[in-house]
Amino acid sequence: MNYKVNLLESAKLFLDSVEIKLRAKAYRTIELLKQFGPFLREPHSKSLRDYEGLSELRIKQGSNICRLFYFFYENKIYVITSGYLKKSPKLNRKEAKKAYELMNQFLEESHD
Repeated sequence: MNYKVNLLESAKLFLDSVEIKLRAKAYRTIELLKQFGPFLREPHSKSLRDYEGLSELRIKQGSNICRLFYFFYENKIYVITSGYLKKSPKLNRKEAKKAYELMNQFLEESHD
């Protein structure tokens, strides 16, 4: 079953800013999301329990780790809001909050 993945501008800018090998791995993980959708689980994907509806794609390339935040929109469509380079073992709450706000803004604008 194939799903569609849309990247918001903030996600595109983030991906363009990371090292080429990490970017390639991120796009490979996005392809896994397209292929498996809601059946994609750890270590590639994880739901964020404090941010309802938001999940993260988990990408590691060598010592570089990044996270891409995404949510299910409708009709087999996922939207990637943003991403960040992970520097500590814990979730970056500031980045997660930003992604959550981008998700809500997208949902409000798409229902107008």
